[in-house]
Amino acid sequence: MTDRNNAEVRLSDYTPFSHVIDAVHLTFHLSPNATRVSSRIQFHPNPDAVEKSEMFLHGEGLTTLSATIDGTLVALTPADKGALLPVPDGAFTFEAEVQIDPLANTSLDGLYMSNGMYCTQCESEGFRKITWYPDRPDVMAPFTVRVEGDLPILLSNGNPTASGPGWAEWHDPWPKPAYLFALVAGDLVTEVDRFTTSEGRDVALNIWTRPDDAGKATYAMDALKRSMIWDEQVYGRAYDLDVFNIVAIDDFNMGAMENKGLNIFNAAYVLASPQTATDLDYEWIESIIAHEYFHNWTGNRITCRDWFQLCLKEGLTVFRDQQFTADMRSAPVKRIDDVLKLRARQFTEDAGPLAHPVRPEKFIEINNFYTATVYQKGAEVIRMLHRLVGLDDYAKALNLYFQRHDGDAATIEDWLQVFQDATGRDLTQFKRWYSQAGTPRLNFTDDFRDGTYTAIFEQKTQPTPGQPEKLPQLIPIALGLLGPTGDEIGETRILEMTEARQSFTFEGLDARPIPSILRGFSAPVILDRKTDAAEQAFLLAHDTDPFNKWEAGRALSRNTLIALAADGTTPDPGFLDGLSAVAGDTSLDPAFRALVLRLPSEDDIAQGLFDAGHCPDPLAIHHATKTLRQTIAAHLKPSLVGLLSAARVDGPYSPAATDAGQRSWFLTLLGLAAQLDGGASARQVFDDADNMTLTQGALAILLSNGSGSQQLAAFHDQWQDDRLVMDKWFSLQAALAPPETAVEAVSALSKHALFDLKNPNRFRSLIGAFSTNAAGFHRADGAGYDLLADWLIRLDPVNPQTTARMTTAFQNWRRYDADRQGQMRQALRRIAATANLSGDTAEMVARLLDG
Repeated sequence: MTDRNNAEVRLSDYTPFSHVIDAVHLTFHLSPNATRVSSRIQFHPNPDAVEKSEMFLHGEGLTTLSATIDGTLVALTPADKGALLPVPDGAFTFEAEVQIDPLANTSLDGLYMSNGMYCTQCESEGFRKITWYPDRPDVMAPFTVRVEGDLPILLSNGNPTASGPGWAEWHDPWPKPAYLFALVAGDLVTEVDRFTTSEGRDVALNIWTRPDDAGKATYAMDALKRSMIWDEQVYGRAYDLDVFNIVAIDDFNMGAMENKGLNIFNAAYVLASPQTATDLDYEWIESIIAHEYFHNWTGNRITCRDWFQLCLKEGLTVFRDQQFTADMRSAPVKRIDDVLKLRARQFTEDAGPLAHPVRPEKFIEINNFYTATVYQKGAEVIRMLHRLVGLDDYAKALNLYFQRHDGDAATIEDWLQVFQDATGRDLTQFKRWYSQAGTPRLNFTDDFRDGTYTAIFEQKTQPTPGQPEKLPQLIPIALGLLGPTGDEIGETRILEMTEARQSFTFEGLDARPIPSILRGFSAPVILDRKTDAAEQAFLLAHDTDPFNKWEAGRALSRNTLIALAADGTTPDPGFLDGLSAVAGDTSLDPAFRALVLRLPSEDDIAQGLFDAGHCPDPLAIHHATKTLRQTIAAHLKPSLVGLLSAARVDGPYSPAATDAGQRSWFLTLLGLAAQLDGGASARQVFDDADNMTLTQGALAILLSNGSGSQQLAAFHDQWQDDRLVMDKWFSLQAALAPPETAVEAVSALSKHALFDLKNPNRFRSLIGAFSTNAAGFHRADGAGYDLLADWLIRLDPVNPQTTARMTTAFQNWRRYDADRQGQMRQALRRIAATANLSGDTAEMVARLLDG
């Protein structure tokens, strides 16, 4: 990182900031269009930095009313995205007063207003829109904040120190970078609880919501307390302030933000009741509450030195929240769900023009690197490290990490060094996972002779933008062997592959085994292996590893759909019999059975066809998916009524994992039943449902089958005053509209009185959901591409971050036929040619066109 934000920022250019901050004092005089921010910042020279006569301060959109050094007026010289401040030798105090306009700040970055509430989002570079400051993560300081305003609740980071009518003061004793600053002011009510830490600290817990949402934060509070207990028990980390506040915000670009002591959340990930939230909503609330709380140590107490180290805090914290959810729910189901997301989002990213390393080496807009690669692949890299060193050495290394780097702005090198010091392992090759982009492809062949089985692996990673050559990765391959009757031969071995081609032998076997490769999905790679349906069916029936048992069924479904879409090949009877066996196996977790019967996404099949050398036809894939679903339903028909009856969940609604899994299985079966009864069973479930999981599930089934207009109208009439439920109403229609009319349906919905361009949740629920409707979005006439481009051009001047993220709908444009490629390129060029296009969106479009 350099002191000035040039067009391109490079990791290799990092230099420490010239000064250290001893303390920050801020005073906010809140006013919708004219908030005044007074700052007093105490600096002293950084002995580890080069001495300079001027300091670069970030600042954007600020009206400077005054600026002084040690009481003497000083002039700020404008510079790109900031200003230069002449500084004296030694320590000094810089004071400034600026004016900003929160009401006009539609970017939702910095200090802005959401339905009469003041709130902030400062990660990654929002604080510079609040006042003059060295807005970089390695500049850390304790903050004291005074908030003055006419709203009843005035919140900031840390502990409350004093308050009175129209004002409140807060002090955060833990040094933090500016991106963790937070302020909220509004008419709020709170869900209250307390927690005593393992160190004996009595912590006041508050989840703040709008008055109309009172009572909907109970589950979030329960998830918070369970997160605090889990972090103490598993990682030995206790909370370190006297109060922990969470606030639910309507207008928010992301899921949530981990600001020290004052987490700000998208309301969708806090508010829940059985009537308004689905099982998936409850699971997301649990996961995101945990994620942001875990950041208190992995992100706040230890932050990242620069934004290139973003994966240090995000990858580790995602891995921690995955562990937590696995402990709270079904670990195998959680692992499968995580891999589904990884393949759908991160593998797609790796395969296209947006591919980048887990730790990128350069960027223009850091907002564009909050990606699946940083978060999800970053978590997979840590999972591999956990597997390689083992549970005990992982715990030893983490304890050393917390001891050595508490209060630091750390790097990936710091992270890996503690593992080397704690375990004695050389992680030089493993570090390539952080520096090389792309998903390795792992080719597998085997041989069996004279009782010796040989497993042969070859790894290769395709070129990615800026990285034409790839070195071999260290890949942990969890391998199990099954005998001809399905018996387990020995224990699962962790094979450490370090070469481009490598073989491993197993001796003393009586017969050729069936290999179970990458158990638990031990590495984020693509396994290339020539096998047949019989072996996949064998693994589906006998594999003792839950992930690979599911993977075998998934492979059968995927291959069946690829063949059906490519040339109309009918499903293998063995595949259908295998699904029947899983459906009837009551020893299996219902949530697991639901996952096995769930068909791969249409986008997944498009990628499969592309990998096989075919040009995917989105409409043919859509019809193949419908045909296979009907075929499975017909095959299960003799047992379907009994299965449905046994799967029904009786009694009051509970979001517990067991009930949620049972409802997932019930809805899977209901979707199949709807293929046979014209939707009669789904209509009945919709009419009788007493919870949103069944209501939305039944409505989705009806819409998927081309019906449900009456139920859709009834849903609207009942829930039109609930903003989060209406997001579901918009999303269902956009994602499930028939391909031929999806563009027209979305255009009509965009004229609905409740559609709001400025609200990210509502925009994503309509325009974002439409981009996932593969056959509708990729309509042959290009109307889907034009629709998305039109809306992104409209959104960019309002909210550049959301716009830039949604351009990723175009990232696989090279996968399709020449006409569609040309149409997508034209849509991207039209966006690129827009006057005054934001830097966020301009960078993304340029990468998409250049890749």
